[in-house]
Amino acid sequence: MKVLHLPTTVGGNPQGISKHMLILEVDSQTWALRQNYLGYPVDKVIWKDSDNFFQREWKRLKALTYVFQNWDAVHFNFGTTLYIQEPYIATPSLARNLFRKFYSRYLNLMQGIELSVLKWRRIPMFVQYQGDDARQGDFCLKNFKVTAATQVGSDYYNERTDAQKRIQIHRMSQFCSKVYGLNPDLLYVLPEGAEFLPYSHISFEEWEPHYTQLMDRPLRIGHAPSNRKGKGTDYVIEALDELKSEGYQFEFVLIEGVSNAEAKLIYQDIDVLVDQLFFGWYGGLAVEAMALGKPVLVYIREEDLKYIPIQMKQELPFINVHSKSIKAGLKSVLEMPRADLLELAKKSREFVLKWHDPIAIANRLVHDYKEAKLEIEK
Repeated sequence: MKVLHLPTTVGGNPQGISKHMLILEVDSQTWALRQNYLGYPVDKVIWKDSDNFFQREWKRLKALTYVFQNWDAVHFNFGTTLYIQEPYIATPSLARNLFRKFYSRYLNLMQGIELSVLKWRRIPMFVQYQGDDARQGDFCLKNFKVTAATQVGSDYYNERTDAQKRIQIHRMSQFCSKVYGLNPDLLYVLPEGAEFLPYSHISFEEWEPHYTQLMDRPLRIGHAPSNRKGKGTDYVIEALDELKSEGYQFEFVLIEGVSNAEAKLIYQDIDVLVDQLFFGWYGGLAVEAMALGKPVLVYIREEDLKYIPIQMKQELPFINVHSKSIKAGLKSVLEMPRADLLELAKKSREFVLKWHDPIAIANRLVHDYKEAKLEIEK
């Protein structure tokens, strides 16, 4: 098989899937419009940081010729295609408004062409949603008591971006054989038939456990936010400050702005990780931490668990916390016997090995690709 993953490196998940498909002897490639500071390995990066607007669009147009190559499947990530949709947002400048309106329509047209040519050529398409590519502020505020939508500004979720996401989800579902969501809460807003897909971005041979919980030193607590407001960083810091004033001994490690390779070295030396407090699920970072043998504090929304396997739900190894309970959760960790903390670390590693096995997930996807191809060729 010959498979293409595009157009982002978000969370490293597309690259992880592709890497393990290669192990299965699938000719799998990942393309990305741009590289980010995390530095996940990509087969082809289309834009350079130094490119101007016209250079970027010319390079994207040349990359679009992929639609005429012989792929057995095209797997879109972060809910979009090579022509990422950008909602038109009015500004005080008339000239800028006209340009933005034209550019928005241009992207919409080109994405329609991209999808239509692939369909015409009978190439199976798949799409995975990874978080805020599908998550909508208005839905979250209406349906969830605990949500990041209460924390972030209107630049993060707003009426325009919510509407654009709904349009984009509908369009992609019309062309794609299957739709996947890497977080269970996304299944509320994805079309019927969409499937939960666990994170599968790391190789366990490269993320071996470092059980540090019995070391004779203050407990080392890590936190690595990509967005401080969305992840609840202020609540974490406030809770830790209060615990320190009450006499608790610990070390706090805040990890920001470093590559994934650099962050990995830091994660190895922490004892526990605080992940995110509002989204209702754990991120790829938590998978990395658990693979290294680190217990994770994170907010798990109970009602979302209907979208995951029952056994997976029963085996979740997390310390469940949110903004109002983070202090109590951290206090329980600080007071926990180190032997118990080590046992939880080992359970966390076992959970990842079972439910985030990249080879098993790559096999599942390859099976889906083959089924779709057979269906199209009937």
